[in-house]
Amino acid sequence: MRYMVRFRVATTLLYCVAVVGCGTTKWTDTRRTATEQILLSSAMDRAVSQLDFRALAGKDVFLDPQFIRGATDSGYLISTLRQHMLASGCVLRDKKEEADYIVEVRTGAVGTDRNEVLYGVPATELPSVVAVTGVPRALPEIPFVKKTEQRGVAHLAMFAYNSRTGRPVWQSGTIPVESTARDLWVFGAGPFQRGTIYDGTRFAGDKLNIPLVDPMSRRESPGSFSVTDEAYFSEPVEAEELAAEPGGEVTPAEHVEAAEDGK
Repeated sequence: MRYMVRFRVATTLLYCVAVVGCGTTKWTDTRRTATEQILLSSAMDRAVSQLDFRALAGKDVFLDPQFIRGATDSGYLISTLRQHMLASGCVLRDKKEEADYIVEVRTGAVGTDRNEVLYGVPATELPSVVAVTGVPRALPEIPFVKKTEQRGVAHLAMFAYNSRTGRPVWQSGTIPVESTARDLWVFGAGPFQRGTIYDGTRFAGDKLNIPLVDPMSRRESPGSFSVTDEAYFSEPVEAEELAAEPGGEVTPAEHVEAAEDGK
């Protein structure tokens, strides 16, 4: 009886060993890193959020995106602009003919930069005339402290004009915004990740509860008026429009008074 029990146990173990296997998971990478895309989208979100569309609230508006079609992630930028315009009270129209005001947008820059700093011994190629077996041809990188910083830049500007008269109504001024991501290695440990796209400090992707604060740059408004400044324009009241109002023709004095009220 014991022999049969042992035989069954041995047979079961052999069967388990025979069916033991292993599985593999396929890992792939996209053409663009997630960090790059988040840097750009974050900079766009913050730049668009600084736009003030109060001058166009309640009015029929057409967004003309022809000058940003070739920009990186232009589809995301256009959709973000439309969302912010709707949230600001604008009435969006799909055709220029249906709108009373045209809003043009342009980008001075939409892209990323990267800087690397190494404190240690960089990788070095050793000069050799004759190859000797066992002698290395290059020294590997020996970093004590290594830092990589990548920033995403969105540089926007917008202006609006009356579609019938062609007169200016509003301009945003230039809005430059940067998003940052910093990776730091100390004696091989890391990366310690900080930047505007992270919530606090992270170590190899995990959040660390260390009170590190990144200084935030503040935009200062220049004192002189230029195309890079935000400005509002009062539309002159046309005599034809005033004449169409109840009451008949308008005298020059009434025309001037109405124009001043429109400021």
